[in-house]
Amino acid sequence: MFNNKYWQRLFAITICAASLLAPTSVSAKKLTLLYIPLDNRPVCLDYVQQTMEAADCKIILPPVKYIASHDRNGNPEKITEWLATKAPKADAAVISTDSLLYGGLVASRTHHISRAQLNQRLQVVRNLSRVLPIRIYAFSTIMRTPKASKGRVEPAYYATLGPSIFAYSELLDKQDQGKLTTKDKEKLAALEKELPPEQLQDWLDRRRLNQAINVELTRIARQGKFHYLAIGKDDNATLSATHMEARQLSLITFEVPATKLQIVDGVDQLGLLLLVRAYNEVLGLAPRIYPLYSPGVGPGTLPQFSDARLQDSVPQQIIASGARLAPSAQQADLVLALNTPPDGVVKDSTADENQFFASAANKKFVGTLGQLLRSNTPVSLADISYSNGADNGFMDLLARSPYADRLVAYNGWNTADNAVGYAIAQGLLAPVMTEKQRSMLLRQRLIDDWYYQSNARRKVSNELDKHNREEMKYELLQAQQPVLSFVTGECQRMAKRYAWTKGSQFELSFPWDRLFEVNVEIKK
Repeated sequence: MFNNKYWQRLFAITICAASLLAPTSVSAKKLTLLYIPLDNRPVCLDYVQQTMEAADCKIILPPVKYIASHDRNGNPEKITEWLATKAPKADAAVISTDSLLYGGLVASRTHHISRAQLNQRLQVVRNLSRVLPIRIYAFSTIMRTPKASKGRVEPAYYATLGPSIFAYSELLDKQDQGKLTTKDKEKLAALEKELPPEQLQDWLDRRRLNQAINVELTRIARQGKFHYLAIGKDDNATLSATHMEARQLSLITFEVPATKLQIVDGVDQLGLLLLVRAYNEVLGLAPRIYPLYSPGVGPGTLPQFSDARLQDSVPQQIIASGARLAPSAQQADLVLALNTPPDGVVKDSTADENQFFASAANKKFVGTLGQLLRSNTPVSLADISYSNGADNGFMDLLARSPYADRLVAYNGWNTADNAVGYAIAQGLLAPVMTEKQRSMLLRQRLIDDWYYQSNARRKVSNELDKHNREEMKYELLQAQQPVLSFVTGECQRMAKRYAWTKGSQFELSFPWDRLFEVNVEIKK
């Protein structure tokens, strides 16, 4: 199926002797990669491990009890102890510094850890290159600035103060750029008076502390103690505290090459993206990727929860994966197809507009993809017309086309940046997977991102809204089993409708006891 020079080389490498590798001495066919995830959500742990193992990599993980979950923070000290015994057995390491410093992603937003204790943990991070005599790929996060948030993933006060804090952060960003108008100054003063001082100070103190830690991480990267460092921008906007802090970090790291340090849009995809980067670099590979956009605004699209247009963020993630931009589809090793809204306006997948009707742009893009797939061009699809799920009209049309099952990968989950990162990573690894493994990963994402996120979740969410039970979206509790039974039935019904999932057997679960994510385990 894959006949270009890059894939021929990759196939050759996987059967070569260890002497062909640089700088490691292990067989390329069975790379061993150590991985410390942000937390135990499927997109950070299970799906990542399954993807890399499908590419015949061995993934070494800390004991699950040390990794952050929905009801506990991770244990940085125990992971550090574990590293000392496991590290030498790997060829490269991909490490979430949030896990080693705060105890996970949620902990990075809610902690009350002193600067003194963080300095001690930072020293551990600084000394990682001694403990791990291998390539270290680290990733950190800039604390997010959501417009609103519920469900214990922010300080409790954010549930009510979130919109005001976000508005306040917009003005902080403008102030930092010297762009405050007289009206802005009045609004800033009003917000400072309106927001409870204790809660506002708590939020500001944590942001400043986390930013100071990120500055230290960039210094560690400059000293060459990381082979590569990615700093991810979690949910944010073009005016927000996250955008401001990213700009400040960019100003102090502008001279560091992107091969060593990048500030990247999105966070949850970084574990997999950096594992693929390690895979490519250990094997001496530099694949070429061509981004192909659907008709309309395309690369000019500004996704929800992002401060960067796709024309800037997509090349950034391609570089982060260890790949390069290709000038055309014909010169690419992988075509990254991006389904975007024609008008550039991104909405959530639960929006009323997300119906099973294909637009003119959908039809044209499906036709373009059909031509590529018919010619056996490797195509990985990032379905990012909507946030948090698939485009029903586009996917229904694509699923009924004769070459849809030739996609090497599909992703449409969470933010556009998350989906793009996964689409790049799974797309690059797909040709070294067996057909069974590739199909399993493809069906897993279709069931999760399309059948569940855009349809089953949407129905449950609408019902909860009707009955004024919105809080159950964030904590299912005793409703988990009946909701799980309902969404499983909905996903099974859709799976039977389309050829690429017909006959699939799978189980769903709610690992974080909330509607937002589901774990899909393919049984057959």
